[in-house]
Amino acid sequence: MPVQVAATLLISLLLTFLPGCAGRPVSSVASDDPIVRRALRYQGVPYRYGGTTPKGFDCSGLVQYVYRQEGLRIPRTTRGQWQRARKVARSEIAAGDLLFFRMPGKGLHVGIYVGRERFIHAPSRGKTVRIDPLGPYWWRHYMGAGRYRH
Repeated sequence: MPVQVAATLLISLLLTFLPGCAGRPVSSVASDDPIVRRALRYQGVPYRYGGTTPKGFDCSGLVQYVYRQEGLRIPRTTRGQWQRARKVARSEIAAGDLLFFRMPGKGLHVGIYVGRERFIHAPSRGKTVRIDPLGPYWWRHYMGAGRYRH
């Protein structure tokens, strides 16, 4: 009898929590930052070169769109975003700050820091907006961080 009770309980728990796995990706990021919360809504949106809407984003298009939705006007291009942002020391990076990367042969790349050594970005053709860890690959290409608020 105890085995049946345990099995029933396990099935009930699974049915309660698994429906959240369907559809758009669910983020494990918890943030009070409105920029981060807004950016998380666009996980799974396809990368589109020159894209500036939820139908498809490139990296700077995602950043500009998210900031604009929160009432902040920032430049359209990654280079413009880098040039106009107030630079932030690596030790002072906060959720919602922009992270800039120099990608050999590809130019500049930008994403939004979400906390816990992770950032959200529109990576490249064939991929979707996602959260990635700031592992060795990204730190090797790190150019700096910038802020448009606080």
